[in-house]
Amino acid sequence: MRDRIYLGIYHLFRWLVTHTPEKILFPLLGAIARLLYLIDRRHRRIARVNLDLAFGDAMDDKEKERIVKKTYENLVFNLAHFIAHQEDSPEETLRSVTFENRELLETLLAEGKPIILITAHYGNWELLPRAFAAAFAPVTIVGRPLDSEAMNDLLETNRQKFGIELLPKKGAMKGLISALKQGRSVGLLVDQNTRDKDGILIDFFGKKARHTPAAAILARRFHLPIVPTFIHTEDHRHFKITFYPPIETAQTSDSEADILRSVQAQADITEKVIREKPEEWFWLHQRWKNRYKALYDKALR
Repeated sequence: MRDRIYLGIYHLFRWLVTHTPEKILFPLLGAIARLLYLIDRRHRRIARVNLDLAFGDAMDDKEKERIVKKTYENLVFNLAHFIAHQEDSPEETLRSVTFENRELLETLLAEGKPIILITAHYGNWELLPRAFAAAFAPVTIVGRPLDSEAMNDLLETNRQKFGIELLPKKGAMKGLISALKQGRSVGLLVDQNTRDKDGILIDFFGKKARHTPAAAILARRFHLPIVPTFIHTEDHRHFKITFYPPIETAQTSDSEADILRSVQAQADITEKVIREKPEEWFWLHQRWKNRYKALYDKALR
């Protein structure tokens, strides 16, 4: 029954975004985003805690409110884009994407080795692996299957056209190692909070936060570069994917120090990208919960 409801909503929304003229659709999506902002009190407060932690008094309340509203807008437009283009071919997908520093990636791929990509819940992050796979090579990513089996099947059908393999988060490291041994590039989202046993403490916006060491561990083991990759848009019509200079993970006798430096470098580039255009990051996640749980608890009372 739940799957039928999800499918019904999906097909209704898909009809809406594919049959409504853009000059009507975009204002409508904006209105939906504003409505979500008003009714979603919990995540609105989480976003405010995050912005206070990240920027403090350096950013005024009006700007923080604008960023939170834009965060909801970005999510609604991402969903609409995903549904409207669910059945696009790789060629169709690339029509709305440009790559910055493309030669950097092509040089690395020319060496005949896989690449470790890292990114964040930033911009249209669901489009990123599809565009990468369409333009360069198959990729294995880590994520959580959708709650709806029927909806997840639709998603998997689309990914198969692009050569994308999804690994569940639980036990993902084994699958990532297998993928790299097969010569497949891998992609990881590295911007979310982790448990003590799963993450390394680093500095993020001047605050301590837990960060996954998975990319650094893989890079060190397989002697591979980590390529920070981020996608953003100015109009939700066209998207730019930027490849940043590779992060090299050292191979000294102190493995812990090597991994820590690599992980901190990943956090640093992620912070840099977010600071440049903060409204495209997913501020609704409790990023600093591991160290500042009391702040979130207080805000959510």
